[in-house]
Amino acid sequence: MSEQTTANSLADLKSLVQGTAAAAPGATAAAPVQPKRDAQGRSYATGGRKESVARVWVMPGKGKFTINDKPATQYFARPVLRMLIAQPFLVADRYQAFDVVATVTGGGLSGQAGAVRHGISRALVNYEPELRSILKKAGFLTRDPRAVERKKYGKAKARRSFQFSKR
Repeated sequence: MSEQTTANSLADLKSLVQGTAAAAPGATAAAPVQPKRDAQGRSYATGGRKESVARVWVMPGKGKFTINDKPATQYFARPVLRMLIAQPFLVADRYQAFDVVATVTGGGLSGQAGAVRHGISRALVNYEPELRSILKKAGFLTRDPRAVERKKYGKAKARRSFQFSKR
């Protein structure tokens, strides 16, 4: 039979509960989250923005960005878009510590840059789970839900009416 012990105070009860492996079913133990890496030491995540979807791999390196087999400076020619995809590294204080390989499809360049940023943030959390609170506070783990409004019947676009003609 199992050994029974009695708790004389709340402190004794707390130590008994912490000592057991199977705690109460409603209680959750805060186990450290393990990093998710493949055999090559990379972390993978997908990001989305508008109609764009980005598949992103993050690995330790010197800060090289490759998007659709092109350097980031060539693929995202506008400096604003390059700044956008570098934000997760700057916030997490990991700038030029990781190489990024991404394939992105759909949408325009602005949506694609947002999708890559979202994917980088999620891949960083998979690589280093302790960065989650920093990136979540900055808002990089939330997919931006804004999308183009649909066109309505009887309208030229989503809201614009046809030109009025009196005669």
